[in-house]
Amino acid sequence: MSDYRIEEDTLGAVKIPKDALWGAQTQRSRNNFSTGNKMPLEIIKALLQIKRAAAIANKEVRAIDASKADLIVESIDQLLKLDDISLRKDFPLVVYQTGSGTQTNMNVNEVVSHVAQNINPQLEILPNDDVNHGQSSNDIFPTAMNITAAMAVEKLIKSLKHLIEELQTKQAKYWRVVKIGRTHLQDATPLTFGQEVSGWVSMLQHDLDYLQTLKKTLGELAIGGTAVGTGLNAAPGFAEKIAEEMSSVYNFKFTADTNKFFGLAAHSGLNVVHGAIKTLASDLLKIANDVRFLASGPRSGYGELNIPANEPGSSIMPGKVNPTQAEAITMAAIRVMGNDVTIDLAASQGNFEMNVYKPVLISTFLESAELLTGTMTGFADKMIAGLTVNETRMEELVDQSLMTVTALSPHIGYHHSAEIAQLAQREGTTLREAAIKSKLVTAEQFDQWVVPIDMTNIEEKKDGE
Repeated sequence: MSDYRIEEDTLGAVKIPKDALWGAQTQRSRNNFSTGNKMPLEIIKALLQIKRAAAIANKEVRAIDASKADLIVESIDQLLKLDDISLRKDFPLVVYQTGSGTQTNMNVNEVVSHVAQNINPQLEILPNDDVNHGQSSNDIFPTAMNITAAMAVEKLIKSLKHLIEELQTKQAKYWRVVKIGRTHLQDATPLTFGQEVSGWVSMLQHDLDYLQTLKKTLGELAIGGTAVGTGLNAAPGFAEKIAEEMSSVYNFKFTADTNKFFGLAAHSGLNVVHGAIKTLASDLLKIANDVRFLASGPRSGYGELNIPANEPGSSIMPGKVNPTQAEAITMAAIRVMGNDVTIDLAASQGNFEMNVYKPVLISTFLESAELLTGTMTGFADKMIAGLTVNETRMEELVDQSLMTVTALSPHIGYHHSAEIAQLAQREGTTLREAAIKSKLVTAEQFDQWVVPIDMTNIEEKKDGE
């Protein structure tokens, strides 16, 4: 027996693997496009949910026969119960295909149609006329894009909140542990480690605010625009019913009350939200670098922080521990920064009535969100949670620093204070020894004026503040 069956579309006959649930248009895409990652399953699942809602909406407005609508719903429910491995088997298309996502839309239409035929061979369900009724790839694919992006951002926000909580724990624990500050990679005046961490926390809280404010734009759905935004062949009220159902399914406020010409031709919402994700990546890069540099050593670096030993750090140097979680999150961060260029360019390609970079835009967006979601969780649980401070090293570096001389400036002036610091540097002495030798300051005055904890202007704080 043949391993193939023959199906036809408007271009003619196509050979399709015998057991495949897809049809002719999916097979043509397989034949023509084979490079790159597969279309994210999040998109497939969103398209199935939208088509399920579309069948119900079409039934309510009597746009298609009720028996057909019910069979489409039953078929989709069957598909949505599958695990990812089983689902992927019949959704094999790659990201780098038609820029509208049409072939993936047809892949979904054809699979639903074939599942329906297997359930009830007596009732014909057509991919275009029935499963795709009232829809166009041009409006349904961007609708799926916004839905999947919104869900990815929700997961990202959860991971971000978790990292903030772990950092707040360290902030409270080490609120009064004094260390030397650094600016321009040079010694500066003291601060506490808790104060330093509070800066990291504030960076991430601002990023959280940006994401929570901007994510609302992802709730604007293009559904109902059909081919060019005019809504041709979509029944009145159809789009609104789908948006309402999507809001219920995903627990996110979606609306169809949008400009459809905008919805098809532009992806400004995805672009601006990814900009906030890129900003988060920039801040994570800074924080992770600070942590790994402060933990450098343990004996030949800064050595102020102790990081967890999660795995051996070297294949040749026994006992070496590396800041691998910091390395993972910083690699993810620079990937996201590169992705932002891709998304920025893709979003700019809205030629006339439709943007034709949709698949690469959403797959890139989802990659960024997934990368930061995962690496932030790892960074929080496997590095920050186990992070401790080396108080002895911190105290030693504060004592050795010349910049605590700043506390003398209000008493003896900037010029004389600089002379003391330069004397200590020249002669390799402590600042206290140089100050006393200069005869500008007595030992008692130095001890009264140069108190590192007082120089931090520290205030008592409650845990987590």
